Amino acid sequence: MVVLRRLAGLALALFVSSLLVFAFMQVLPGDPARVALGLNAGEEAVARLRADFGLDAPLTERYTEWVGGLLTGDFGTSYLSRMPIGPQIADRFGVTAWLVAAAMLVAVVIAVPAGTFAAWRHRRPSGVLVSAASQIGMAIPSFLAGILLITLFAVHLRWLPAGGWTAPVLDPIAFVRSLILPALALGLVQAAVLTRYVRSAVLDVLREDYLRTARAKGLRPVPALVRHGLRNASIPVVTVLALQLTTMLVGAVVVERVFVVPGLGSLLLDAVAARDLLVVQNVVMVLVVAVLVVNLVVELLYAMLDPRLSGRR
Repeated sequence: MVVLRRLAGLALALFVSSLLVFAFMQVLPGDPARVALGLNAGEEAVARLRADFGLDAPLTERYTEWVGGLLTGDFGTSYLSRMPIGPQIADRFGVTAWLVAAAMLVAVVIAVPAGTFAAWRHRRPSGVLVSAASQIGMAIPSFLAGILLITLFAVHLRWLPAGGWTAPVLDPIAFVRSLILPALALGLVQAAVLTRYVRSAVLDVLREDYLRTARAKGLRPVPALVRHGLRNASIPVVTVLALQLTTMLVGAVVVERVFVVPGLGSLLLDAVAARDLLVVQNVVMVLVVAVLVVNLVVELLYAMLDPRLSGRR
């Protein structure tokens, strides 16, 4: 019953989001047909192209046709390249998914032990040092981290490429080398943010009575925390991870530009610059769907981590 209610909420959110995305695209200035033909094109040629694009149809008809295409996997045709949009988005989304997944792995691998260590030794210089480092990391934007990483590892040390992308099926080693720097640029900043939340969550757990009881029964501090504390500490951390995942999807737009990665963000920026509004509309909707699905998965994870929470939501 809970899952059905969540799915119904997801469907409603998708419907409202599609209306907002479509409406926003309609109020943007400029005519895609005139942009495609150039400013010196005649009115008759522009009118014919608008008819070819379906821009002269009523808004309700265009909206239903667009949503119907999304449901069937038909994303339409680009106004400028005249190529199907669906395959372009699928290819670019795969690149962005690799980047975001690698960045999330970097963030979790760094933040969980660092945050736990900072909480465990929060009254000692080593714990304070980790906390201070995370504060500094939070102040560095991803694009600046990317530039610093390129300067160090690509320009001076020449260990890794400064940009570009190689598909994993073509050359796995080149793929990993091209993924390391953008994943670090995107993941290190989020690792600093996540470290603060992990530290706070573990500190709260360390003050709980059940953990004191476990230690009073003879469990050593670290096993007591691992066996009885980390699961409860993971509940607020999962929430932050969901927010960070959506942040990474947006942050990937800039990072992909810095490292010349042909992902979904690059496709979006190129389409905005070229006034290819149908591509923009579809890419934005895909990002919205990804964010809403992530939020749904997190809602379901709550019930798995703590069944008591399922009845309150």
